[in-house]
Amino acid sequence: MTRLVVEQPGTLALVEDLGRPGFARLGVAASGALDRGALALANRLVGNPDGAAALELLVGGFRARFEGEAWFAVTGAWGGISLDGRPIAPYSAARARDGSVLEVRVAERGIRYLLAVRGGLDVPAVLGSRSRDTLAGIGPEPVRSGDVLEVGPEPAASVPVVDVDVAFPPPAGAVTLSLRPGPRVDWFTDAARRALFETEWRLSEQADRIGARLVGPALERHRDGELESEATVPGSIQVAGGGQPTILLADRPVTGGYPVIAIVAPGSLDAVAQLRPGQAVRFRHA
Repeated sequence: MTRLVVEQPGTLALVEDLGRPGFARLGVAASGALDRGALALANRLVGNPDGAAALELLVGGFRARFEGEAWFAVTGAWGGISLDGRPIAPYSAARARDGSVLEVRVAERGIRYLLAVRGGLDVPAVLGSRSRDTLAGIGPEPVRSGDVLEVGPEPAASVPVVDVDVAFPPPAGAVTLSLRPGPRVDWFTDAARRALFETEWRLSEQADRIGARLVGPALERHRDGELESEATVPGSIQVAGGGQPTILLADRPVTGGYPVIAIVAPGSLDAVAQLRPGQAVRFRHA
């Protein structure tokens, strides 16, 4: 059986798959990899099902040793990757020998790597998923130095032959996200609704798997009072009392009491996962 022995987890290493949808009534968010496209691509590169459990590595600085041979792939963020000191191309499958050491260095573009190993990471599932929910505290604990991660059995699919030229690193400049109207857009002034689309926002340092706060002009309401708690979805843009918008992400609370002015379209959510603090964000109508 193949295993991955973690020597250095980096800033934050979490086991994630495509999440546990369907438990909002219990107060549990779907969670799962923030960059779902990167997870699916990493898995496809090694012949896994799209939702096989992999490692989500924040920023990088990760090192691990393979016990047994294995195919692996790293997607999402873009930076230096090496196996036994030799450079490995991102967004491509590579073969590790027994004892090989994999290093994923600090990302140069984007902020979250996805590391998939052929067979998937075989950790205990909670409510049908192997994902870590950082808000609810369920699922596998964050990976630590010395942890040994078991790899599942070989999948039926073979490792596909792909052209590494299909790789596209996350953009370093301004990122444009598509928005749909939120359920409480009518709580905001016309000026606030215009400012949402006319402003070049910046991602603040207050960004994690729960939500990403943006820095820019205060979005003013024309309706006062408290909002009763209501359901949220990934991509909901809540606006707290200070007027700064926050994009709710995979580990968000399933209900919230701040009005939602807009919702990031599902096709733009992967781009949010790769935003770096200080990076520019613009919005357009979906």
